[in-house]
Amino acid sequence: MATPDDRPSIGFYGLGIMGSRMAANLARAGFALTVATHTPGKAQAWAAEHGAAAVDTAADLAAACDVLITMVVDGDQVREVLLGHHGAADGAHERLLCVDMSTIAPADTVAIGDELRARGVGLVDAPVTGSSPKAEDGTLTIMCGGDADDVARAMPAFEAMGELIVHVGPLGAGEQLKVINNAMAAANAAVLAEGLVAASAAGLDLDAFERVVGAGSGGSAMLALKAGPMRAHDYATLFKLDHMRKDVGLCLDAAQTAGVSFPSAEHAADLLAEAAAAGWGDADFAALLEAVESRAARRI
Repeated sequence: MATPDDRPSIGFYGLGIMGSRMAANLARAGFALTVATHTPGKAQAWAAEHGAAAVDTAADLAAACDVLITMVVDGDQVREVLLGHHGAADGAHERLLCVDMSTIAPADTVAIGDELRARGVGLVDAPVTGSSPKAEDGTLTIMCGGDADDVARAMPAFEAMGELIVHVGPLGAGEQLKVINNAMAAANAAVLAEGLVAASAAGLDLDAFERVVGAGSGGSAMLALKAGPMRAHDYATLFKLDHMRKDVGLCLDAAQTAGVSFPSAEHAADLLAEAAAAGWGDADFAALLEAVESRAARRI
């Protein structure tokens, strides 16, 4: 089932904000690509636009490809796609490799991997960071967990979707690193929101705030990415607040299991929960500013 240039044929399940862009880069790179998703008709429409094939079930997808990539919302969906009724395991052949690029609990990844292995199917966890703009231009950072040979088999696909690809350890290590990274991003976004509110309350010029902090030790990727949207209260979704809330929760669960605390992530989780309760769950996670402003009774 390999392509003429010996690259693996790819199956891609999940065509949401991230998945649709990642799959598009695989199509542009010339992979033999088959797609599927749980929304009726969506895969067929996407495939017609991008020159790919489409099937209805994960079992059909598994039968059609060498490497099956999943990019869905949570561990329950990953389990259903890979191990459920008409899931990938039902259509698996001896060469099938599954690659989960979703962000789920590390323990779930290991458990799913064990069940797949018992059915003769390998698994790599390869969550990504970079949000939708980097998914669009194929410059994601991809952190891979799993057997080195399996990671190598999937590498041609990773190189079409990402700029920095790092094999970080055994199965589950990619997810472990991803949720820590996202918890740190959420904590940095919370600090940015609080800094903007404090600067506004002190009567500072926020243009000056951005210039000085961006050039100083208080600068961060979150300042560069989220200060403008926060100041404009423009929460066009690059990464959903509800998804960030989920990821921070996964990190806190993993930290608890490891026997350590993560207070800054706990604070970010509280702000995300408050913003979600106020109706911002589908907005970009920059909307945690709304919770900070509510606490301060002040709008920047």
